Amino acid sequence: MPPAQKRPRDRKAQIARAASDAFSTSGFHAVSMEQIAARVGVSAAALYRHAPSKYDLFRDAILGLSGQLVAATDFADAATDVDPTALRHQLLDALIETSLANRAFSGPFRWEGRYLRAQDRAVLAAQVKLVHRRLHRPLMQMRPDLTSLQRWTLSSAALSVIGSIADHHATLSTRQIRALLATIASDILDTELPTAQQPATTPQPSTTQLPTDTGLGMKYEALLQESLKLFHKNGYHDTTIADIAAAAGMPASGIYRYFAGKADILSAAFRRAADRVSADLSEALAAEPDPGLVLDRLVDAYIARSFASPELAYLYYTEKGNLPADDARILHNIQRATVERWAQLVTDVRPATGLAEARYIVHATFTLVVDLGRLADYDDSAETRTLVRTLVRVTLLGADTCRRRGGLSVDGMSA
Repeated sequence: MPPAQKRPRDRKAQIARAASDAFSTSGFHAVSMEQIAARVGVSAAALYRHAPSKYDLFRDAILGLSGQLVAATDFADAATDVDPTALRHQLLDALIETSLANRAFSGPFRWEGRYLRAQDRAVLAAQVKLVHRRLHRPLMQMRPDLTSLQRWTLSSAALSVIGSIADHHATLSTRQIRALLATIASDILDTELPTAQQPATTPQPSTTQLPTDTGLGMKYEALLQESLKLFHKNGYHDTTIADIAAAAGMPASGIYRYFAGKADILSAAFRRAADRVSADLSEALAAEPDPGLVLDRLVDAYIARSFASPELAYLYYTEKGNLPADDARILHNIQRATVERWAQLVTDVRPATGLAEARYIVHATFTLVVDLGRLADYDDSAETRTLVRTLVRVTLLGADTCRRRGGLSVDGMSA
């Protein structure tokens, strides 16, 4: 008889990584215990012997990563008489290493924490707060004039850039990723934030409607807007056609005159947004010969659109996995072309930066706009936009380039 197979010693770790991968790829609602079991190579019954429910695996995936971030920065609490600049570098290096090690599994941590139960959300919030506090320690020594809100803004921006690598699949060597993220995060933490409202110095995006907007009627627009609000509030899977119909003030059967279903609504919203960002790019390129000024226009347009439609900006990162395959492919191609053109502009302004690095910078920029918007509760004021604009430009152009160009110094003030 063949010898009985023994259970691998690392089965628990295998299950944890398989669950994290599944949730990161498809989101909490779209994943089943059977799918996780298949990734591990066990039966669903065997999986239930390790975890009582899908939620338990989901909770462990999110809190496991936040726990790793806490553990990686534990040394900061014991550090005494350490140069604050050195401590900051050590903290950033630890956070970057942890993010790199978990890049493929970080999606739920970044975007799906709202599906945690209240008690678990409180645990997550406490862990994240502790990491921020540790970043604040050297920041307070190096920049004692910062207010508490400014420290939180800077540490949130630095963590956003580091975490942005989970939001895309662009390729770059690990060595280059470490160096690039460390540079951007350091530049952000050194940024002098604006202290007063500053008017935007570049034109706002065109308000001209795209062809996809014309002739579709007010009901179509109402359905799109109400759907996005509900998807954002309740999640795509917990929103029904009946919910959308009630919010839009029509019978459920009326929705099918405009859309084939929820997925069709989501696809239409994402496609429209992608087309508008592409249109902003075309307009900026036609209006400005200087690549730095083109980027200025693009940044202002991107911020304006994100703040005008915060639900859509957030849903892109949380619900794009629910798109039908063909629609997802079309959206990906449009966005890849947009990122590529932005990246080329970055290399024009920063000649020492390679195209592969520039793609990482552009992805970090897009994520940063959304994260800073969430932090400010999408307060669409001139002050908030100037704050976001300052940090985005430092990320996109680099502190040295901002100083050299003179159009925007690293304190966010127009020259």
